[in-house]
This record gives sequence, C-alpha cells and structure tokens, in this order.
Amino acid sequence: MPKELEPGSHESPDDSSSTAHSLELLCHLDDTAHGSTACVTWEPTGDGKKVISLADNHILLWDLQESSGQAVLASSASLEGKGQLKFTSGRWSPHHAGTQVATASDTTVRGWDTRSMSQIYCIENAHGQLVRDLDFNPNKQYYLASCGDDCKVKFWDTRNVTEPVKTLEEHSHWVWSIRYNHSHDQLVLTGSSDSRVILSNMVSISSEPFGHLVDDDDLSDQEERRPEEKSQEPPRDGVIATYEEHEDSVYAADWSSADPWLFASLSYDGRLVINRVPRALKYHILL
Repeated sequence: MPKELEPGSHESPDDSSSTAHSLELLCHLDDTAHGSTACVTWEPTGDGKKVISLADNHILLWDLQESSGQAVLASSASLEGKGQLKFTSGRWSPHHAGTQVATASDTTVRGWDTRSMSQIYCIENAHGQLVRDLDFNPNKQYYLASCGDDCKVKFWDTRNVTEPVKTLEEHSHWVWSIRYNHSHDQLVLTGSSDSRVILSNMVSISSEPFGHLVDDDDLSDQEERRPEEKSQEPPRDGVIATYEEHEDSVYAADWSSADPWLFASLSYDGRLVINRVPRALKYHILL
C-alpha cells in the first residue's frame, strides 16, 4: 500500500486532487494446484511473514518471500477420510506463540500445531450441520467459539472438547459469522441469514467476569452526580441487543480495531451497517 495512504498519513485517499495509486504486489500464493481457496489468514504474532491458507482438503503454511515476489510453501497437511472433505473456515490462535490454528470442515472442528502440521484436537459433530465460522477468545487461552447451519453458537475449551462450555440458540437460521470483542471478550457478535445481528454478553466464561474500573474521565458530569443510581448487580449471560437493520442474510460482522464499542455488519444485498454497543450497557460492563 502506498505510504501516503497508510494510517496516520494526512492525505485523504478520496482527495480529488490526488493521483490514482496502484497497489504493489509483494507475493503471490500459488495454491491453485491444491484446489479452490476457502480462507487465508495471517499469523497473529511474529514478523507477519507466515500465512495459512485452506484449499479444499489442504491446510497450507506459507513463508512470504518479498524479495522473490513468491511465497514458499513451508509445510502442509490434508484431511483424510470418506467423501469430499473440504475446509470451510480457519482461525489462527492469538495464543501459544502463534503455533495453533483451528479449522472447520463439514461438522467438525480441528486444531493444528503449525510446527509439525499435526492435529492436536478434534471436535467431531461440533454442530449438527455445517460449521461456518470460528473465533478464538483474544484474552483467554483455550477458549474457541464456533457457529453453523444448525442455528447455534457454541463455546469450547480446547483442553476438553467432549462438551461445549456454553451454547446459544438465539438465531433462527444459519449463523455465518462470530467475533469476540478484541478488548472486552464477554462481548460476542454474531451475524446470520435470519437477517439479524445479535450482540451477546458471555461474562461467565470471559476473562473479566466481574468487570473492572472505568476512568473518571469517561463519565459525564450527569453520571458522576448520581453514583447511587448505578446498578451494582453483576452482568449475566444473555443477549444484549438484536439489530434488525438488514433486509437480507448477514454474511459478516466484525469489531472495529480502533474503538472497542464500535462494530460493523455486511449483508448479501450490499448493505453495510455500523453500530455501537449501547452506552448504558457499556458502563454496566465497565463498572
């Protein structure tokens, strides 16, 4: 990306006086020999030189060689079994020094060690139907969330995968997307082809089960004058809010990387909706 378009630059990319910029191709992932690519994900730690891609029944670890303009296939593994096994999604764990990846294929969730490309755990029949998406808890090791075509959202402890830790059944159709909040991992966002986005509070399995203090600067004068009215009841698991601005299937939902209370969702009809966590609930979580 041209330096003047990078975050922190003063030039606006849509400035009418600026000339058109072209992106520079650094590397090409030549994985056509392995099938159609379902997912590509960056290593969350390290120098950003490693990438995992999922192509049909292959999981491929690439080492990006910018100088040669080509990515080198460092190692790979493939699914073995009956039928046409294909990966649908994958997620690199932000923990364990970037050595673990979780993948979904059909109704099964698998964990992989990228050093040996060997399977470290397997959750067979994690969902009754196809698993659509995965996400790791960014603040709590071993916790993994999954969603699928059985309309359910499930939370797993990868050290004991016999039963999910929690299950949510709030959507009425396939759940396409699930995302943990980057800062406050009790906030979980899901998008579904029932055209709804649901914000849930999973405080009992979060890294902040009782909340924590908020800076006084974040409180308005009105809130400071009435401390006795603040609820002292600890938050409970459940749905915080349901957003129904979409008129078609919601295929993606994600949190802002700059503002922990801001999130966006995208539906099949091309509608992008940006929302905030309700203010009252924000302080209920923090206090």
